[in-house]
Amino acid sequence: MTEQTIRADVMPIANGIIDEVKKAVIGKDDIIIKSLLAIIARGHILLDDIPGVGKTTLAVAFSKAMSLDYKRMQFTPDVLPADVTGFTVYNKQTGSFEYKPGAALCSLFLADEINRTSSKTQSALLEAMEEGSVTVDGVTHTLPQPFTVIATQNPIGSVGTQMLPESQLDRFIVRLTMGYPDLDSEVAILKSKEGGSRSAEIASVAKAEDILLMQNAADEIFVDDLVYKYIASIAAATRSHPQIKLGLSPRGTVALASMSKAAALLRGRSYVIPEDVKFIMGDVVTHRILLSAKAKAAGVDTSDVMRDISARTPAPKIKI
Repeated sequence: MTEQTIRADVMPIANGIIDEVKKAVIGKDDIIIKSLLAIIARGHILLDDIPGVGKTTLAVAFSKAMSLDYKRMQFTPDVLPADVTGFTVYNKQTGSFEYKPGAALCSLFLADEINRTSSKTQSALLEAMEEGSVTVDGVTHTLPQPFTVIATQNPIGSVGTQMLPESQLDRFIVRLTMGYPDLDSEVAILKSKEGGSRSAEIASVAKAEDILLMQNAADEIFVDDLVYKYIASIAAATRSHPQIKLGLSPRGTVALASMSKAAALLRGRSYVIPEDVKFIMGDVVTHRILLSAKAKAAGVDTSDVMRDISARTPAPKIKI
């Protein structure tokens, strides 16, 4: 796929989605772009932040802009795995068992406050996120394509929360933090609320076929061997860093490459450059690494460590 073809087929779709989501999510353009990159990379998104900063609004806005079949589940301690994956019931009239789909059987699934439910329910999403299917009573049911999970969680230490296991965190291609809005954005939010919710203003500018088109286009983005080596070097640096106990997994390395391809696509290029990797590196890596006890005691943050790794890992010079 040439650079010209990418701009002609994909850029209007991507820009249209971003412009519509901006109507509901004010002052968080970077988060909107990175969320779209995750969807293009066929990944899942973890929004880790305090309540009330627009996490759910972001998910709903994407579902409307992309015309995707959307379902939302509030994860509480009493939610069962069957609520997520579905279950089978006996039909007396037909004399057979019938499958009743769970909440995850959709194209965009919002798992709200995922860290407030039990580990067993959290793990019910693992197959769906990794394989694009759910298995109930030995029968596998394929999920619609595209399929994206947008999960929100409140910071650990909030009432009723528990940590997600590392295996679950590793399934999220990015972890994003929205943060508080700046002064001008908060004024704009106040003004918008006077006229009601801005989500109602979002128009549908894409459909499932368009999302698949962008995903397939991202697959064809060229990555030079030097860039692949750069990504692998970043992964190796996390595994040997003195302040990191658990480094980036191979799944995380693949995620970093996929997100870099999506970033190149959204910037209208048919090839990846080191700047694409740097743009999303922190969001892909920080939730996949564990700091050593000594680093935690010293108040070191994973973002600080990743900045150090980025500065110490030389980026290759790519001939354009």
